[in-house]
Amino acid sequence: MKTEDGLSSTESGGRNAGVSANSQTAPRSVFRVPDSTLIHRLASITEPLSMERVFIRPQPVEVELGSGDGSFLVRYAERHPDRNFLGVERLLGRLRKIDRKALRASLANLRLMRIEASYFLEYLLPRASATALHVYFPDPWPKRKHRKNRLINASFPDLARRVLAPGGTVYLRTDDTDYFLQMNTSFAAQADFVQMGTPPELRELLTDFERDFHSRGIKTLHAAYRRT
Repeated sequence: MKTEDGLSSTESGGRNAGVSANSQTAPRSVFRVPDSTLIHRLASITEPLSMERVFIRPQPVEVELGSGDGSFLVRYAERHPDRNFLGVERLLGRLRKIDRKALRASLANLRLMRIEASYFLEYLLPRASATALHVYFPDPWPKRKHRKNRLINASFPDLARRVLAPGGTVYLRTDDTDYFLQMNTSFAAQADFVQMGTPPELRELLTDFERDFHSRGIKTLHAAYRRT
């Protein structure tokens, strides 16, 4: 594992690397948007993040593992200025594309990080620091011999439990039926996660992969699990 500019990885956490309560709208003038970039440069790849250093304002944090081109993340962050959003993406080109979109939208509640999703979840995201994890269309690794590389596996719920605050939720999407079964099987075995429906607001915010799939008649499979 290397630092941000020289990062190497064999698994992005997704082909993208994937809360229904009403929000109070905060005026844009309350926040300061960095002049150059929203990409957060990691000071260490062994020490947990300090959210106070990442974000200007202390607010509930939601994390997207594998952000693609930011189609979901940017729109969701625009709708909820009272929450902070962290997009994790391994590919620098994608990260820069999200950065441009977010800066044009003056999103001071969004930060981006270039690192492998599974490593970030296990080693850098602090305990009980997130209110939601969004994992949309992670790489399905369809060949049987490669399935061990899937981000959502038997150990993922333990990692999610550690980083989610009580009541926090994991939101999942895939187009792969076998992977969807594995996702649900992994969480169904956990007594401290309960299955719930995906809120309509989240369903209507599509990712870049999802738009392409829908244009070809491919169905999105949704799952959501809340930490009890």
